[in-house]
Amino acid sequence: MNEAHLIETAWKNRELLKDDNIIQIIHNTINRLDKGEIRVAEKNKGEWVVNEWIKKAILLYFIIQETQTIEIGPFEFNDKITLKKDFKAQGVRVVPHAIARYGSYLSQGVVLMPSYINIGAYVGKNTMIDTWATVGSCAQIGDNVHISGGVGIGGVLEPVQASPVIIEDNCFIGSRCIVVEGVKVEKEAVLGANVVLTQSTKIIDVSQKEAKEYKGIIPASSVVIPGTYNKSFPAGNYSVSCALIIGKRKQSTDKKTTLNQALREYDLSI
Repeated sequence: MNEAHLIETAWKNRELLKDDNIIQIIHNTINRLDKGEIRVAEKNKGEWVVNEWIKKAILLYFIIQETQTIEIGPFEFNDKITLKKDFKAQGVRVVPHAIARYGSYLSQGVVLMPSYINIGAYVGKNTMIDTWATVGSCAQIGDNVHISGGVGIGGVLEPVQASPVIIEDNCFIGSRCIVVEGVKVEKEAVLGANVVLTQSTKIIDVSQKEAKEYKGIIPASSVVIPGTYNKSFPAGNYSVSCALIIGKRKQSTDKKTTLNQALREYDLSI
């Protein structure tokens, strides 16, 4: 039986978690996840596909792991999962007090300012995770992405069929943005500060004469800012938060543009 089939078998029959061979298989799976040899989600023929068996392996790993005291210098933690190590060998810059849990993957050239990366997350080459940003479990972050200060990228383990948050290559995510519930931000998109994206958030393209609405996805190269729309409630009409696509990233704009440069092209500054 292959690795995925054994994980699926153990998922259905938890008695197998007492079997040393199954325990070793689970450990091997998390180790491969930590090294970037496998991913929770990956592109297949242009479409993102969730590898549910890997999410199941992570959940089983939590079950078989025992809580232990972890001491790092003067700091003490009490957890089931250790932290990543050997950052220099991986070509990753980690600033105190950045934390990346074992089972997450950081590609070469990644920079972690004081931030948090959870198990199952994948962070692509030369990506910056800025101060107090969090990358949740299983989130997939592409190459050359800038995750600005205080950004919250949501995590997802259950239900196992649920897609994680996906931020594709060359995106810029502005300060204090929140992207959760499996929302996908396609390549080269720019999110202005404080944009909140959930599966129920209205995403409205207002760049043309007629508005076009999306949910759960930001199209490639979109420039997005926070907005509101009017909604009727029993108590009256109120403004409800949404996200506004105000245009496309210009070809003349460098892929590593700052947020202000991208917004300045649309006479906006936030």
